[in-house]
Amino acid sequence: MTFKDQFRFVRQNMKKNKTRLFMTILATAIGCTFLIVLASVGFGLHKSIIQDLMENRLVTEMDVHGKEDDAGNVDRINDRHIEYFEALDGVKTVTRRQVLQQNPTFTLDGYQISTETVAAHFPSEIEAGFKLSKGRLPEKKNEIVVGHAFPEELSPEAENGVDLYQEDGTLKEEFAYKGNIIGKTVDMEVMKIVDGKESTTTIPLKIVGIAEKPAKEWLQISTVFISESTLKQVEDFTGTPGGFPEQTEKPEAESSEKTYDEVKIYANNVEAVSGIQEKLDADNYLTYSIVSEMKQMNMLFTIMKIGLIFVGTIALLIASIGIYNTMSMAVTERAPDIGIMKAVGATPKTIKNIFLLESSYIGLIGAFIGTVVAYGISSVVNFSLPLVLKLVFDDSPPDGLQFSYIPLSLTMISILICLVVTIFSGWKPAQRATQVDVLKAMRREI
Repeated sequence: MTFKDQFRFVRQNMKKNKTRLFMTILATAIGCTFLIVLASVGFGLHKSIIQDLMENRLVTEMDVHGKEDDAGNVDRINDRHIEYFEALDGVKTVTRRQVLQQNPTFTLDGYQISTETVAAHFPSEIEAGFKLSKGRLPEKKNEIVVGHAFPEELSPEAENGVDLYQEDGTLKEEFAYKGNIIGKTVDMEVMKIVDGKESTTTIPLKIVGIAEKPAKEWLQISTVFISESTLKQVEDFTGTPGGFPEQTEKPEAESSEKTYDEVKIYANNVEAVSGIQEKLDADNYLTYSIVSEMKQMNMLFTIMKIGLIFVGTIALLIASIGIYNTMSMAVTERAPDIGIMKAVGATPKTIKNIFLLESSYIGLIGAFIGTVVAYGISSVVNFSLPLVLKLVFDDSPPDGLQFSYIPLSLTMISILICLVVTIFSGWKPAQRATQVDVLKAMRREI
């Protein structure tokens, strides 16, 4: 008996009790749908978090804090180290910043702000993804670029009894700076402390550009990017490296090598990060990369996805009871047919294969229907979740959040599990069918 004949025989017999067949397939489809939708939550959250990291350059970014020597001392990163980093395979660019060791006060048209100030290497910053929303990059030593939140955080001097800020800490609208800061001159006031006495000096700087707002909405960056010449001018005033306001120790002999406070290496792709980090660790550089945390994160999500798939499989096991009942009834009802097949020479293996083929057929139909429904539910959930959060909780999910995601691998795993469960459910009835006595079957006495 060929496979084609077996399949034709199965389809003919399945049409005899359409109601029972429909309910069995429905139970299988519901179980498969539950499995896919439940597991899709783990896949969706995992994908959203990884995508969020990718969009913010964190995945290919490595921080280098210094180099440890044989005595355990940590040397700061200088230009020689930068050249070494740039020569490594897989390195896209290396950014370096010198941080002013005080937050100077910037004054513009009666408004003030005290914020972080750094001297950055703009060619590498641009290659790493730094962008401007307005203006241009500095071309002269007295020109600066400011962070996107710089104009928003400018505030006037508070008069007695006047509260400038709202309850959430933001500046009230009526006190916000309204003008265009591009092309304006801002006064940077830095200080130094000598013998307990504080003195200040003012350096005029011209704003020529505003940095683009980062992808994370909650990040408020008001950093001021000055030139190395301006930083040197501050150091000459304070008499300390980095412009630290107070001389706490005897000044060390000046080094001819320029050092950096913040150094970041950007790899060409995620795959190159591990190799670069292993090389730097072997050379005793102190490094940090989000990739090491991502490995742990991936492991946690993998465990969670396996757990969700396991829970979803329970629903399919419940559906398998219906398949077992259907196949048991089929063996009883088709006893005469089984007797006839045995009488004409059908082997027990052929009879067993027929019933296993029927249970598999039910499982595949249920899996197909369940998969289609699961994709529909996933789309509805992703579309409706922001609306529900807005209406019920008056809140909105993070940008790019995908609560439910069904990759092809999840679909294949679910279909495979469904097929295995249905075959397992039909195994015992199929085994029973091979033991039917021919004479009793012909008399319907089974």
